[in-house]
Amino acid sequence: MSGQRRLNAGITVQILLDVFNIRGIVHYGTAGSANDSLSCGDVSVPKFVAYTGSWEWTKFGSTSEPSRDLMFGEYNVPTEGTNLLSSVEFKTEEFYSVGKPMEEVFWLEVNAAWFRVAEQLKVQLERCVNKTYCLPEAPKVVFGLKASTADVFVDNAAYREFLFKEFEVSTVDEESAAVIMTAMSISVPVAVFRGVSDLAGGDANWSSTALSDLASTNALKVAVEFIAAIGK
Repeated sequence: MSGQRRLNAGITVQILLDVFNIRGIVHYGTAGSANDSLSCGDVSVPKFVAYTGSWEWTKFGSTSEPSRDLMFGEYNVPTEGTNLLSSVEFKTEEFYSVGKPMEEVFWLEVNAAWFRVAEQLKVQLERCVNKTYCLPEAPKVVFGLKASTADVFVDNAAYREFLFKEFEVSTVDEESAAVIMTAMSISVPVAVFRGVSDLAGGDANWSSTALSDLASTNALKVAVEFIAAIGK
């Protein structure tokens, strides 16, 4: 119920933390897959999440060599070359937490104890959208991958491949990093469950509202099992 994108998600978590005595945040939703080993209906339980929507856009002709960059000229067609858009350098985030100095972070780690509990889950996921439409293989729960968050809906195969190659990102969404960062600022544990609803531009044949519903159902199913486990 947080609404879409980082600002809405962060504000919603902050309201929860301000109004209620929160033991922890269990966040679930859908995501696009940037990893060919993940298919629609699978559920990813990431250990690390980065915000990949903070850039420094470099000047055309700049001689600087940023450590994390996307060079637009490399994606020219039919052959790579120079491009007036130049490149963007991915920036770290300023992370503020109670009783500690500001840190510059790129990867946010979910709560280790909660992640260990999640790893023990054995959940049978839904395979069929309806009586006549089922996935060719049973979906699976995958633990410990990396995820990225940005205020961008990724539907581009080249950018999908870039994120996986450069950062080993397996899923892309618009809220997870904000949820984790907001809760972590006062040391409230967080667990994230993301159902794969599409392949982020990798294959148009696997994009449909029905598959998005299935991904949501499976993510919720794993989240509910986690709540039962953590309650014990």
